Amino acid sequence: MGTSAAAAKAPDHDEYNEGHQVPAVLEKEVAERGDDPQTVLSKYWGIMSKTYNKEDGSTWAWNCFRVKDTYASNVNIDLGKHHKPENLVDSVAYWTVKSLRIPTDLFFRKRYGCRAMMLETVAAVPGMVGGMLLHFRSLRRFEHSGGWIRALLEEAENERMHLMTFMEVAKPAWYERALVVTVQGIFFNAYFLLYILSPRLAHRITGYLEEEAIYSYTQFLAEIDKGNIANVPAPPIAIDYWRLPKDATIRDVVTVVRADEAHHRDVNHFAADIHHNGKKLREAPAPIGYH
Repeated sequence: MGTSAAAAKAPDHDEYNEGHQVPAVLEKEVAERGDDPQTVLSKYWGIMSKTYNKEDGSTWAWNCFRVKDTYASNVNIDLGKHHKPENLVDSVAYWTVKSLRIPTDLFFRKRYGCRAMMLETVAAVPGMVGGMLLHFRSLRRFEHSGGWIRALLEEAENERMHLMTFMEVAKPAWYERALVVTVQGIFFNAYFLLYILSPRLAHRITGYLEEEAIYSYTQFLAEIDKGNIANVPAPPIAIDYWRLPKDATIRDVVTVVRADEAHHRDVNHFAADIHHNGKKLREAPAPIGYH
């Protein structure tokens, strides 16, 4: 695409251009015309973002996810499911998770907003680690993943969106931010090694972690219902991501997040069972889009 054509028409600002510079060949021409440098850069590279609208016709406000990524969570999922430990691997996973809950309860007590924010920074790790390692395995062995790479990365992204939501509700203190960095660093490396050594144990631990998350969010809801936590309006990002009504409250948000955790519980216990039966994940269809 020629430089004159690149500067001839200035389209709307493009989010792909943040932090980039216009090529030197265009700098003088851009300065003379008074065009937006970032807009010209978009035209130069031919990367033009689309304009997205909500169902009511209003402009989509988010760059971090699109309309196609939103969904209405199935809140009717069975929250009471529990995988009873049946062997040594299950018992190790179960009691590991139970032991991790003790310091969490002591630190956060009933500050459920901060607890949720902290735990979501950890909850997004297993899916990313599992998806990444399966991705490399697929490359090394020239084999398909059965959709499990996408399913696990989808889980990680969903957990990250939980964090993006609770960031709007709870404002972490400096020591809580420091704790996040420390815990995430430790947990990522530990889970990375664990997944290499025993994917079955790793998925079982994640399944039990999700069971504990369900319990924590149930307590969160109970505190809201008692009036101990204000049932404030839901953040706009949550309303759009989960397709909630405009008058949704934080109680509605916690309800759909809890349902998400129940779905993640099912996915990870399912994955652990596949390994327990001596199979590879790719031998069973991955639950893509299971919300």
